[in-house]
Amino acid sequence: MKLTDLTIHGMRELLDRGETTARELTDAFLNRIEAVDSRINSYIRVTAEQAREAAERADQRIQAGKAAPLTGIPLALKDIFITEGIETTCASKILSGFVPPYNGTAVAKLLEQDAVILGKLNMDEFAMGSSSENSAYGPVHNPWDTTRIAGGSSGGSAACVAACLAAGTLGTDTGGSIRQPASHCGVVGIKPTYGRVSRYGVIAYASSLDQVGPLAHNVEDCALLLQAVAGYDPHDSTSVDCPVPDYLATLREGVAGLRIGLPREYFIEGLDPCVKNAIENAVATFRELGAEIVDISLPHTDYAVACYYLIATAEASSNLARYDGVRFGLRQDNGSGLIDMYRASRAAGFGTEVKRRIMLGTFALSSGYYDAYYLKAQKVRTLIRNDFAEAFKQVDIVLAPVAPTPAFALGEKAGDPLQMYLSDIFTISVNLAGTCGLSIPCGFSAQKLPIGVQLIGKPFDEATILRAAQAFESATDFCTSAPV
Repeated sequence: MKLTDLTIHGMRELLDRGETTARELTDAFLNRIEAVDSRINSYIRVTAEQAREAAERADQRIQAGKAAPLTGIPLALKDIFITEGIETTCASKILSGFVPPYNGTAVAKLLEQDAVILGKLNMDEFAMGSSSENSAYGPVHNPWDTTRIAGGSSGGSAACVAACLAAGTLGTDTGGSIRQPASHCGVVGIKPTYGRVSRYGVIAYASSLDQVGPLAHNVEDCALLLQAVAGYDPHDSTSVDCPVPDYLATLREGVAGLRIGLPREYFIEGLDPCVKNAIENAVATFRELGAEIVDISLPHTDYAVACYYLIATAEASSNLARYDGVRFGLRQDNGSGLIDMYRASRAAGFGTEVKRRIMLGTFALSSGYYDAYYLKAQKVRTLIRNDFAEAFKQVDIVLAPVAPTPAFALGEKAGDPLQMYLSDIFTISVNLAGTCGLSIPCGFSAQKLPIGVQLIGKPFDEATILRAAQAFESATDFCTSAPV
């Protein structure tokens, strides 16, 4: 087996036994990136020099017997994370040339363990998209079929792991942006509870919805990465001061006795037959493993898409007002005055989808429409949150599809924003409710495209969905499959 095919835990064992070095691992990944990524386009920028220097430091720490779980492990970051001394663009022209003077908290926590950062990953511009086609650096291609999307907005993060171009990655999830690409690329991805991982140093899209989470080859690696970045951060006012359990300690406790709920609103017409079949097989596997399957209802699901695209776009219009060509990033100034400079900079810097969402959000917040749209959406959000609260009185986990179809062709939905938005129909409610969810591979389409099943947990109960995912992974072989 090649070094780049190993799991994080496999790499840790080799490093600790002295059978490889962090430098050898890093070089192996850098060589593979050079050989493969021209077809995938998962990286926006590769930081080879910094990675090799970090690997040397990691090797010194290992030799001194001071290795942490991620010491010497080659990882990569979605280009939404602020990284000191490394250009950070959020896949947008408007931030061209922006080199941050500090690291965000999640990045700093990885560096504290002497993890090796290989580079910054492609994504939908400002995390606005479901396909990673809305990038100033070109679309991300799915490693299983490069004519298809990798999912979004963390498409680069999922494709990078699937193609073995990093051992693990960090992404962000605002409406499904970790879980949906994880499903399309056949990897494991978890969106933690809102407030579990600090958002300090993460470029904001929709501040009440964004959450940081890991993607990796298997559940154990995801748990290890989540352990590293989770925890209270006083720099983030939305961070929750809640104890972080040892996720690895309970990972193999199984699902016997757990109650798993199937929401009838998620098994609808329009669900691709191959997705429906894969989910039904996953349910059967959980039943065989000893879980009790319970029918439940999440009655306000039908309103989730409309609710999400009012709240998210309203918050985006506010957050993106800071990009004006004055303080950082792109400036287009023809000397015609301040307002013209604003207009020219934003017109040249923002892509079509970002402009669309800014305009939608600005309208929803405008005088005379705030109560009818944004305020109403917040009330519906409360109803959706209450749906989950009621469901979790009956069950320990909610099981659902991640996406209605496997990965679709590049360009297939680019001209129809509504159809693109509906790609997130099964994931956005989790963000609106502020709870946790993950995607784990559960099958393949007739075209050999991965399909994921979504496990949704109670707030701050990531341990239970990781435990259930581990039991499913141990009973199946979907997580061991890789693109040819």
